[in-house]
Amino acid sequence: MNHDPLHDRPLTPENLPEADSDLDPDLVVAEERSPESPARLIPLGLVVAIAAVVLAAGSATAWWTWTRAKAPTPTPTPLTQDTPQPLVDPSPAVSPSTIPQPTTQPSPVAEQTVQVYWLKDVGDRLELSPASITLQTSPQADTTLKAAFEQLLKGPAEAAVASTIPSATTLRSLEIRQDGIHVDLSKEFTSGGGSASMTGRLAQVVYTATTLDPSAKVWLSVEGKPLDVLGGEGILVDQPITRTAFAQNFSL
Repeated sequence: MNHDPLHDRPLTPENLPEADSDLDPDLVVAEERSPESPARLIPLGLVVAIAAVVLAAGSATAWWTWTRAKAPTPTPTPLTQDTPQPLVDPSPAVSPSTIPQPTTQPSPVAEQTVQVYWLKDVGDRLELSPASITLQTSPQADTTLKAAFEQLLKGPAEAAVASTIPSATTLRSLEIRQDGIHVDLSKEFTSGGGSASMTGRLAQVVYTATTLDPSAKVWLSVEGKPLDVLGGEGILVDQPITRTAFAQNFSL
């Protein structure tokens, strides 16, 4: 095996061979870089292809960025809350006028029975004949007595009984006081008739006035004046007069 003296010497600039002027400088550099391996050359076409790919990728990135910049930004749609609808009554509205109203039954009217006194002919004499009448109850007793006197002064409706009170007589006033019942009649009460007629009319007034209280006292007046003497025959009337006093002092 031949020994080359060049391999035994260190590689220095002085030992390098002179470069051939006809050789490619890149090849010389490659050789200098790797004296033990052949030089690796990158083809120009590959470089151009890589550059084209890089350029295309950059262009695509720029186009995508420009497109995103021009695209309108979507406006977020505000959330709306549904308002609950009021419940609708499926039944038709009823007018108050169409609602049947409960029928109000009228309260029964309180009534009371009082006695009005007529005269009855029994042959040789007259006697008192009470007749019951129904009146509306009143909280005021004098109102009830006034109603009874109105019936008395109208006269009896039946022919079996009679009244000796003149038909023109009217009730001027009637009051219930602490001392008794005060009755004031018109002047017609004292006109016409004999003693039997005067006694009979006095009995009718006294007994009718005491229908609510048989023991009550009666004060009798004519035209506002106390009645002391009744009729032309001069029947004396002591006041106040009661049922008991009449029965003791008068006879029909």
